[in-house]
Amino acid sequence: MSVISLRRLRRNPQIRSLVAETRLRAEDLILPYFVIDWKDRREPISSMLGIYRFSADNLLKELDEVKALGIKAVLLFGIPDKKDNAASESYSDNGVVQKAIRRIRKEIKGIVIITDVCMCSYTLHGHCGVIKKSKLHAGTRDFYIDNDGTLKILAKIAVSHATAGADFVAPSAMMDGQVSAIRDAMDKKGFSDTGILAYSAKFASNFYGLFRNALDSAPQFGDRKSYQMDFRNSKEALREIEQDINEGADIVMVKPALAYLDIIYRAKEKFNIPIAAYNVSGEYSMIKKLTSGDKAKERELVLEALTSMKRAGADLIITYFAKEVGKWLGRR
Repeated sequence: MSVISLRRLRRNPQIRSLVAETRLRAEDLILPYFVIDWKDRREPISSMLGIYRFSADNLLKELDEVKALGIKAVLLFGIPDKKDNAASESYSDNGVVQKAIRRIRKEIKGIVIITDVCMCSYTLHGHCGVIKKSKLHAGTRDFYIDNDGTLKILAKIAVSHATAGADFVAPSAMMDGQVSAIRDAMDKKGFSDTGILAYSAKFASNFYGLFRNALDSAPQFGDRKSYQMDFRNSKEALREIEQDINEGADIVMVKPALAYLDIIYRAKEKFNIPIAAYNVSGEYSMIKKLTSGDKAKERELVLEALTSMKRAGADLIITYFAKEVGKWLGRR
């Protein structure tokens, strides 16, 4: 019996490309943006090399380039000038995200607009929901998140984004029933065609710190472990995903991505629904640090990491590397 040579299929780049099982495309990528309420601003984010906060006018210039690279979707996060504990700017008709949506919708064709729906960057306390004092420990700083009170605000945010012209809203607060509350609210207002990309399995992760600096959304006390998922749990993640699907989610997300490829794989095996993976700020910055400005190394490492997410089952990948990947893939 002759030895089977699998190496024949690896002999040169052309053959390897011909038989590649997993293919990464620019169309698979969603590019996150941090939007600020100013004019002609492009602020570098010190904690995330190469990432900026954009005013809406400069964001439009960015999106012309993004569209030319074949990237078809963006995810918008808003950073307001004013914050309060009711997150009132988050659902204002003149909110930073709402105004950005309207400008993009008017001036840029062919871009899918997805918006983050949460309270954290709009509140003084930095939490994702309405804060209530714990009745069990009066006189202390103990608190809890009012789940049902938060749902009302998330629904108002989602409706305001849909009214402005968002294609998808992406609830990220990890409140029980958030997809159902948003779906009901949007349907009642006539936005039954607006989709929901749910942060379904969002873990309480140590990979988020740089993002919170970029968004100015770090909790001022406590943490988010009572509402974001425990990283030790995988069966619970599948329950969260299934619940969001049953409530009307059109796409579900696993966040972060690299340390949770098993969750992506299991979700794809179990559910017949598009799966998104969020390649988060900590993952982005680790690659930047590891490659130390060597663009060739960065290219190879980024493509390896993102392809691993596709291989695990992700249909869509939210990544800060999207522009670079679009350029790299265009040169192949």
